[in-house]
This record gives sequence, structure tokens and C-alpha cells, in this order.
Amino acid sequence: MNNKENYSGKVFDAGVLSRIFQYVKPYIGWFYVLVFLTVLVAALSPVRPYLIQITIDKYVAAGDVQGLINMVILMVVLIFLQAGMEFSNTYLSGWLGQNIIKDIRIKLYQHILSLKLSFFDRTAIGRLVTRNISDIETLSDVFTNGLAAIIGDLLQLVFIFAFMIYEDWKLTLVSMSVFPFMVISTYVFKEKIKYAFSDVRNAVSNLNSFVQEHITGMSIVQIFNSEKREYDKFEEINKEHLRANVKTVFYYSIYFPVAEVLGAVGTGLVVWYGAKGVIDDRVSLGVLIQFIMYISLFFRPLRQIADRFNTLQLGIVSSDRILKLLDNTDHIQNTGNKKVDHFDGNVKFENVFFAYKDEEYVLKDISFEVKPGETLAFVGATGAGKSSIINLISRFYEINKGEISIDGVSVNQYELQSLRSHIGVVLQDVFLFSDTIENNITLGNPDISREQIMEAAELVGAKEFIDRLPGGLDYNVMERGSTLSVGQRQLISFVRAIVYDPKIIILDEATSSVDSETEEMIQDAIEKLMKGRTAIVIAHRLSTIQKADQIIVLDKGRIMEKGRHEELLEQKGFYTNLYKIQYKEVI
Repeated sequence: MNNKENYSGKVFDAGVLSRIFQYVKPYIGWFYVLVFLTVLVAALSPVRPYLIQITIDKYVAAGDVQGLINMVILMVVLIFLQAGMEFSNTYLSGWLGQNIIKDIRIKLYQHILSLKLSFFDRTAIGRLVTRNISDIETLSDVFTNGLAAIIGDLLQLVFIFAFMIYEDWKLTLVSMSVFPFMVISTYVFKEKIKYAFSDVRNAVSNLNSFVQEHITGMSIVQIFNSEKREYDKFEEINKEHLRANVKTVFYYSIYFPVAEVLGAVGTGLVVWYGAKGVIDDRVSLGVLIQFIMYISLFFRPLRQIADRFNTLQLGIVSSDRILKLLDNTDHIQNTGNKKVDHFDGNVKFENVFFAYKDEEYVLKDISFEVKPGETLAFVGATGAGKSSIINLISRFYEINKGEISIDGVSVNQYELQSLRSHIGVVLQDVFLFSDTIENNITLGNPDISREQIMEAAELVGAKEFIDRLPGGLDYNVMERGSTLSVGQRQLISFVRAIVYDPKIIILDEATSSVDSETEEMIQDAIEKLMKGRTAIVIAHRLSTIQKADQIIVLDKGRIMEKGRHEELLEQKGFYTNLYKIQYKEVI
């Protein structure tokens, strides 16, 4: 990937900086204090060499011991004052930066929570982790080591140069003779290192994506004996990361010795010219010592500025990436304002068309109605569109054409939280967080009591195995529920759906991953659960849906057949073929 496509090259991108600095507003008072401290620290930096010059020329040369003691006391006070100012400046800039990135990280995560599922379908999770962690950490440097530090360094150069001109303009010109070479080397270093850092950021992003995806899918890697192949891929990505970082180390290794040599040359010229001046009585000894100290003070911030400019540029690149994610409008528009405490459960699709991409429709002209308390089942081959239908009911995706309504009201008119709170979903692929069973069931909802959890667990037959676990509801299931069996995870997902007491229940292959004994237990629980509720079921096992009030057969996004189990068998069509394939019977 071309670096220039990933790097703006701008040090001060006004648009990005102005948006990022909006997050400073809650801390604007402290920000002004930081600016004041930055100016004060810069102004104090050339004072000490000036006091040393006065001490040598006025008191040491005259043998004034009391004056010397007074100047030493003054310089000690100045040193402590300067140290206190620098401590306050460093601490406040760090504190300010950390608080700002805390606010940005919260806003970014809140925004990610609102994005459509289609966004996550096409976006690598590792890249989102990089945006929310690494890029925001880089952004913090804009406040701690970036803009404020650059301003401080530039002010320090201005104050030092002013003192030098005031003392001796000829000596100043001699000492500044290497300044053009320092500027050129600093500029070259800045240009080289900025693209090297951009490579580092890209390498970090690729590394995060690869590691996250492959650790999550480790079971697949091991099942198919792909450890060696995946190791080789990781090794290559890691080498790219190494090469990018070594390149930055190389540029630093060149620049800082060059800067040291130029600084030493500048000091040597000052000593040569100043010593001749002292001998000829044109320059005082105190001024010579003062200029030697100024050269050291002058070149130190100059060396740091190049590094700080790149820090600022990296922060702007990270800011740009973060802002692009925040600007992403690929989320469900929560335009509805209708809130309800109760659903009757009448679900209706009218001529619904839906595509994940452009007009490549996966659902075509879908129309059906489920009346309150009824059970509707969907069957069909993989890719027929069954899961797409249930995702649309909860508005995880937006339809292209047609209308979906619940109780005669378009789902777009319902407030999203209100709509989804009345729909319980049990998916085939159960996801459990690395947390207790209780928190995986309630998802942190304080309104759900332990009594409600155990009642629901008893209903689906999960209470017995939960009681056997160490700690019961406090048992930590580890990431993705790895310490539980497939059947146990499925039962937990049933409990999770039931405790919210939904009026509409959606079961997506909810029993496909469990053994026959567990399936029989779940079927019994489902029958109790469905009483008085609308149920929409997707199943490959036709035995689980034979009692449904209506069965819809889907094929390539279209409805091919509708009816009850017996009616569909009599039609000797798609449903009959599915039945024959599954049971190997002749109808």
C-alpha cells in the first residue's frame, strides 16, 4: 500500500486539528494554564546563563564574595522554580492528554455500538481495535509531546536567540553559522521519518488484525492442521513490522549523531572566536561561557522539534482515521419515536426486497403474516435467505423496498431500543463473553434478579447444570464460553432470551448444535415458552417444526411454498423433497 495514500503529509491539518481540539473544551481552563506554563518555562530557559555571565563578569572578576553568594542563592531559587514549572507543565500536559483521549475513546466506542451489522461484515475487527486503542494512544501524544511541546521549543529558541543578540550580535552570527545545516538535516529527517512511521502504523494495524482473527479462529486452525501455514503468514507480517521499525531506528541513528556533531561544531566556533575576543579584550569571559551554554540550550530543542513534528503528524494521521470512523454514517437511523410497553406480536412482511450489496437481492418480494401467538417456521437450503428475514425484523439491516410491520406499525416508526426489547433472539452460533453466567444472561441489566434467572433456567432445563458448576451463576465461562459444552451454551442463550420476557421469539437453528437428549429438553421448554407468544423459527431439522402453524419454504430468496406440515407434504414439491432427503423415506 502506498504510503502517500495513507499519509496526508500535513503537519498542521487545520480541519483535523480544529475537530480534535473540540474535545479540549471541557478542560479549557486547564488548557490555558498549560499554555501559560509553556510560555513561562520557555522564558526562564535563557535566564540562568545570563545570570552566570553577570556573576562571572561583575562579581567573580571583582572578587565580590557577598555578591557571588547572593547570585548563587538567586540561581538556586531559579533552578527550583524552573524545575517546578517543568514538572507542572509535563504533568498537566500528560493529564490533559489522557483525559481527552478517554473522552474520545468513549465517544468512538459509543459510535461503534450504533453501527449496522453490515459494517462489521466488511470491516476487520483488528482494525477497529487498532482505531480504538493504538490510534487513540498515538493521538494522546498530540497533547503530551506534540503541539504544546513544539510551541514551547520554538518559544525557547526565540528567547535564547533574543538574549544572544542582545549580548553580542557578532558572536551570535558565528555560533549560528551551523544553523542552516541543522535546519536542512532536521527537515530531511522529518520527511524520512514521517513515512517510516506511517509504515509502522500500517504494520501495527495488519498485525492486530491477523492476531485477533487467528486467535479467535484457533480451533479451525488446529482442526485443519494449519499451524505451520499460519505461523509462516504471521512471521512474514511480523517481519514487515520489524522492517518498518528498524527503518525508524536507522533514521534516528543517523540524525542524532549529525545533530550532535553540528552542535559540537557550533560550540567549537564559539570557543575559537570568543577566546580570541577574550584575549583581545573584545569579549568578556562571562559572555563566552554564557554563549557556550546558549549553544547547548539552543540545539537541544532544535533536535527535539523534528521528533515532535513527526509525533504531531502521526497524531494527525491517527486523528484522521478516528474522525473518518466517527463520520461513518453506516448505522441504523433511530428515527422512530414510538415506544410501547407491550406487543401483541403480529408480524407482517409486505413485498420486501433486501440486498446486502447494491441490488444483489437475497430476498425478493417476500410477503407473509404471523398472527399473535402463532408459530411460523422457515425452511430452505443454505443461502435461501432465512437468517436475513429474522435480521430484518429487529432492524439489524434496512430493507431496500417493501414494508415490515409489527402490530400494524412499521418497524421504522418504533424507537430502536423499544423495538428490540420486545424481541428475543436465540442464534445458532452462541456468543458468550468472558464473564460470569449471570452477567452473560443479564448483559449487565440490573433489573433482572437472580430469581428470574433461575426461573428461566428451570424452564429450559438449564438449572441443573448451572447448580453443578463451581459458584453457580458466578461461574466464569471464559472467552466465548469455552469451558461449557455446545449444548450448555445453547441453553444459556435460551435463558438469556427468556429473562427479558419478549412477546416475539426468534429461533435461528436453535437446536441444531445440541444432542438428541438436550434437543428433546429444549423442545419441551420451547412449547412452554411459545404459549401466548409469536414465534419465528428457522430449522434444518424438520422434526422441530412439524407443529408450526405455518411453514414457509424459501429458495434463492423467494417464497416457493406455504402451509402446514401435512399440507406441504401433499403438494409433493420443495418441502417434500427436503423431507425425503432428511428422512430418506418415500412419501
